[in-house]
Amino acid sequence: MSTLLIEGGTRLSGRLDVEGNKNAALPLLAACLLTSKECTLTNMPRIGDVEVMVRLLQDLGAEVHGLGTSTLRVCCASVNRDEPDRTLVGRLRGSVLLLGPLLARRGRARLAPPGGDFPARRTIATHLEALVAMGARMVESDIHALEVPDGLRPTSIYLQEASVTGTETAILAAAAAPGITEIRHAACEPHVVELCRFLGKMGVGIIGAGTSTLRIEGGCDLSGATHALNGDYIEAGSWAVVAAVTGGEIEIGGARDEDIEVVAAVLKQMQVRCSMDAGIFRVEASKPVAAGRITTGLWPGFPSDLVSLVTVLATQAEGRTLVHDWMYELRLFALEQLSGMRADLFLCDPHRIIVNGPSRLRGRPLDSRDLRSGMALIAAALAADGESRLAPLETVERGYTQLVARLRQLGAKVSREAA
Repeated sequence: MSTLLIEGGTRLSGRLDVEGNKNAALPLLAACLLTSKECTLTNMPRIGDVEVMVRLLQDLGAEVHGLGTSTLRVCCASVNRDEPDRTLVGRLRGSVLLLGPLLARRGRARLAPPGGDFPARRTIATHLEALVAMGARMVESDIHALEVPDGLRPTSIYLQEASVTGTETAILAAAAAPGITEIRHAACEPHVVELCRFLGKMGVGIIGAGTSTLRIEGGCDLSGATHALNGDYIEAGSWAVVAAVTGGEIEIGGARDEDIEVVAAVLKQMQVRCSMDAGIFRVEASKPVAAGRITTGLWPGFPSDLVSLVTVLATQAEGRTLVHDWMYELRLFALEQLSGMRADLFLCDPHRIIVNGPSRLRGRPLDSRDLRSGMALIAAALAADGESRLAPLETVERGYTQLVARLRQLGAKVSREAA
């Protein structure tokens, strides 16, 4: 494991381009399992989570070319296992997306408890309920084990939770079920829409992408497809906050205007000067002001993936901000470390934190307990006086391409220290 050494107090400025959406890359890779033909995915993010998903596919028998580049060619002509490698599954929550395709190709699927951020608190109940509704039955086992002796079947289902990966699991299974499946209370995030479009290229009929009701006509012999991923608006928003926290200026290319809008709305609420024009998201040097209240929401609400970063921004804003992440527990707990950096904050409960700013932060050792709060703590360290040490760096590199190089590109004084 590596440590990131950060010397704070430098304004970050410059220009960079984000790669493809991490949250789209994983379900698209899982979708490749549904066909024996080759699929090509371009603008793929070169991040740790993508590498783990590729290793999982290879373990199941897939041929993958281009790992480490932004173009992957995936061919799943044969799928020779129904249980992905347990160690790899334990590193990636997105491994749950393999269940539907494995049931389609093998008639059964066995999956160890998926890892990733907060695995003990994030269940896959919605995913399993959708698969059972499509004909899967649970098999007694020490892990998640399902089989479909009569194959997947179309259904009409209301998801108890508008879970993104739960919706994607249902979509992937429905693509292999002969007939029409209707999914209600579906997630509407851009990466769910992107999965629908990719499956459409493969031959699946899908109506309603981007709405809460999907109609999927599945069961046909799927072809290969080529798809260029949309830019990662979460990564773009992260770099925008990093610049704002340090009082810098940045231009970010690669994300779509319509995706950035939800991020820009909150930044503007905090009087951060920013604009989106012709695919370039610009943030200018600003003096942030407290927003009063920031609440996460289902799309097109403010994304939970950015709540940790905007909390750090609130430490540098004039006034009091209540940040409410009603979607996930524990994400804000990691930000208690900001207290040791002299931030003025009060953690009300697992979902709410009150921040008074601005605070002059002080560097200190930091623990990157999850991907997004890890990036937020890096932002805090960049704004702080003195040196901070964040570990393990690999936790943050799961979702951010060439992190150390990009920080240096923007003028950050950082270095990597191997364990």
